[in-house]
Amino acid sequence: MRAALVLLLLFAAAQAMHRGRAYMRDKVCQEFKALGKEDFRTLNIIANSRKFSNATFEEISHLVHEIVSLAETCCANGADPSCYDAGSSALSAKSCSGNSPFPFHPGTAACCLHEGLERKLCLAALQHPPQEVPQYLQPSDEELCQAFKKDPKDFADRFLHEYSSSYGQAPLPVLLGSTRTFLSMVSTCCISPVPSTCFLKEKLERKALSLLTLVSNRACSRLAAYGKDKVTFSYLTSLAQKLPGASFEDLLPLAQGATEVFAQCCDSVAEDCMQKLSEYTAKACGALSLWDQRFSSCCQGKNLVQNYFCISSLPPALAPNLPEMPKPPLQQLCGQDGAHHAKRYLFELARRHPSVPDVVFSKLYDASERVRGECCSAKDPPACLENKRQQMGRELPPFLAEAAQICGQYLQLTFLDFKKRLQDRLAQTMPLATPELLGRLVEERADFASTCCSPNSPPLYCSTKVT
Repeated sequence: MRAALVLLLLFAAAQAMHRGRAYMRDKVCQEFKALGKEDFRTLNIIANSRKFSNATFEEISHLVHEIVSLAETCCANGADPSCYDAGSSALSAKSCSGNSPFPFHPGTAACCLHEGLERKLCLAALQHPPQEVPQYLQPSDEELCQAFKKDPKDFADRFLHEYSSSYGQAPLPVLLGSTRTFLSMVSTCCISPVPSTCFLKEKLERKALSLLTLVSNRACSRLAAYGKDKVTFSYLTSLAQKLPGASFEDLLPLAQGATEVFAQCCDSVAEDCMQKLSEYTAKACGALSLWDQRFSSCCQGKNLVQNYFCISSLPPALAPNLPEMPKPPLQQLCGQDGAHHAKRYLFELARRHPSVPDVVFSKLYDASERVRGECCSAKDPPACLENKRQQMGRELPPFLAEAAQICGQYLQLTFLDFKKRLQDRLAQTMPLATPELLGRLVEERADFASTCCSPNSPPLYCSTKVT
């Protein structure tokens, strides 16, 4: 495993090439010989499927075949020292050909305007945006065994591609462990005299690792989309909505702790990095169990990753009966701690509107940053801020009420009842709308609710649904 993780140098070629062609060749050959051809090939499938998450299996297969062939030829004893540089140049030329079989990327054409090392560096830096919603759907046990027995190698390659594309934001050690144990389960259970019993046992044993893959992929996707500061705010508002009785001072350290775990581990190749999540969960359980029986129940489990998943999936609490919301101190919003005061205000908003989804508070966070940037550089900051506050006082309540109603009903009702309630309400508020228009509006809101009202909604996708 250690050698496998070091092989990341191959896939982050832009980081290695600047130190020289010989260095690049030596590192690739060192890892090729340490891993062996098959493990080298396997890791290439995983790494390139993560990198090019929208590529087809055939495109990834072509690329991996070329990379492995290049290493096999140029790392052989007695190979010409110029072999690797010449081969990688031929590979980049093939990427730039009109009928390239490699993964398509819209930035390829711009890279191909360059030549030599500059072209290689440019091509190496290309990657697709990660899939926000995993597309991999695990087949039934019978379907798994049917595909495995038909062609074990093709089955393994296709699984590695599909799974790594879907969960490409999970830390590499987590992804490697998850794919390895899955393939081991299939190869063991498909030759077992009682496959169903074998699959049940193996799935229970790998449940924690499966959840860790899901949890870390979500968290690392959010970190990549939001950045560290905004992710901390997202965790803060989520906790505020689940525990509206807790204070800003109680919850901010826990939000910061969760962010720090993933900030350290999402790009780490240390095999034990995600152990920090278990340590964090133990600390969070100690603090949160005192506040709410739901958290106490989540924390009863022996596996801390499962406990974390339980906590992160808790629905918001019922709207609390809190005193009138304090107004943000205008004179402090432009000071050194202005961002802190803005977060505190939005925290108070979140705990009073527990059904409003994360994406709405993400938009409000962005808006508060824009307002502070605009007003704090204005000639009269207090007047500018007061004007914005009055505008917010008019526009924000109906906006929050609409979001709270949609997500509140979605979380409380069955999906069919939710859509019926939605249609009845829209028909009352839009009596002149045609049936076609009402049907389209119902479907749009239902799609938003089913995707964006949950605690772990995809941030970038959902942000396009809120204006």
